Amino acid sequence: MSRIVFCQRLKKEGPGLAFQLYPGELGKRIFDHICQEAWLDWQKKQVMLINEKKLNMMNLEHRQLLEKEMINYLFEAGEVQIDGYTPPSQ
Repeated sequence: MSRIVFCQRLKKEGPGLAFQLYPGELGKRIFDHICQEAWLDWQKKQVMLINEKKLNMMNLEHRQLLEKEMINYLFEAGEVQIDGYTPPSQ
C-alpha cells in the first residue's frame, strides 16, 4: 500500500512518492509534501525547461535555475514559463 500525503502543489491527498528522489532537505520536503501526480507533472515541465533553454546539467548555474523553478512550481503554485511555448488548445 502506498503512502498518502497532502500534496502542497495540488492541494489534495494523493499517493506519495515511493522514495526520496532528490537529495538533501529539499528532497525530504518533496518526499513529505508532494504526491506522485504533481511530481510527474514537474518532470514533464523540467524536460521542457532543459530542452527549450538548452540547459547543461554539468553547469552549476543551470542546475540552480532548475532547482529554483522546481521550488516555485511545487511549493509556490508557480507555473513554468518558457518563451515562445504555447500549450496546445483543448
